[in-house]
Amino acid sequence: MTTVSDHQADSGGAAGPDGAGGPGRTPSRAGRDLPAAIAVGVALGAAILGSLFTVRYLFIGIIAAAIVVGTIEFAGALRRSAGIRIALVPVLVGGQAMIWLAWPFGREGAVTAFVVTVLACLLWRLRSGADGYLRDVAASVFAAAYLPLFAAFAAMLVPPADGVGRVLAFLIVVVACDTGGYIAGVLGGKHPMAPAISPKKTWEGFGGSLTAGVVGGSLSLMFLLDGAAWQGVLFGAAVVLTATLGDLMESLIKRDLGIKDMGNTLPGHGGLMDRLDSLLPSAVVSWLLLSAFVPA
Repeated sequence: MTTVSDHQADSGGAAGPDGAGGPGRTPSRAGRDLPAAIAVGVALGAAILGSLFTVRYLFIGIIAAAIVVGTIEFAGALRRSAGIRIALVPVLVGGQAMIWLAWPFGREGAVTAFVVTVLACLLWRLRSGADGYLRDVAASVFAAAYLPLFAAFAAMLVPPADGVGRVLAFLIVVVACDTGGYIAGVLGGKHPMAPAISPKKTWEGFGGSLTAGVVGGSLSLMFLLDGAAWQGVLFGAAVVLTATLGDLMESLIKRDLGIKDMGNTLPGHGGLMDRLDSLLPSAVVSWLLLSAFVPA
């Protein structure tokens, strides 16, 4: 669930926070080790496409594995920076239940698993006493919703007969959004979009994201899912907007915690969680719109 140009610059529409290249490397204008970032993006993209064009349900396994890593990174960042302790075991176990139950049972399975996970978090935290109870439980519930519950909607794109086309439409728009925002932001970004949150994110970059996302959405809906061009325009625009807001939201979380990246799992990208920020809310919107536009 990662694109080649994911979050290389804050100058784009859905691009992420500033970063620095690794030792001995010269970071790009985007502030990241661009060759390493591209290599990682290509490798992850190949794994995703390989799963979709062989046994498409393997894509759900990739989602599940990514959420495990992202959840651990998120929990670690909260613990190190703010002393917040997520109920990690219930969130990890419940998160897997949300994703895998979304396969046979759809949203009912995912929501049921989420509710049980919330109850488990409430009980798990009892053993540590009253100090910080509400804070830790609230963070646990947020983590359970933000990561696995949102990711379950990406898993729900897979089961329909045209599931490969649905997943590809989602990914194509996200890739187009990130690539268009990156190019437009780096080449012509001048007007800050949200300087208090993400200083290098520009309106020019957002315009590039929106243009590329709308084009990608239109082509995807028409040629992959037999949808109408106007549906693709709405789909692309909605995913771009959601991706941008998702990235801004995580930028706020990281500013609140006083950190640059959630982790360092992916060379040139930061943590895996840093790459999921725009994908997770976009998966929800993608499922909602594709369910409305292209009935299974």
